[in-house]
Amino acid sequence: MEQTRKTVWIALAANLAIAAAKLVAGLASGSAAMLAETAHSFADTANQGMLLLSLRLGDREPDEEHPFGHGMERF
Repeated sequence: MEQTRKTVWIALAANLAIAAAKLVAGLASGSAAMLAETAHSFADTANQGMLLLSLRLGDREPDEEHPFGHGMERF
């Protein structure tokens, strides 16, 4: 599971760097398309954040309502 978390963190950092670069390029050039790509990259970054949250929630210990754990929980 730790390898998965590491991969998601790397993807989050990469998407954030890409979003920042696109934002700078979009503002410098005035390109609406590049600014739209910026929004897309920020959405990808948010997706990585949700993946990290779901990994954390899935790792919770079993309880009375979830005797087999939370790994298969659906949102």
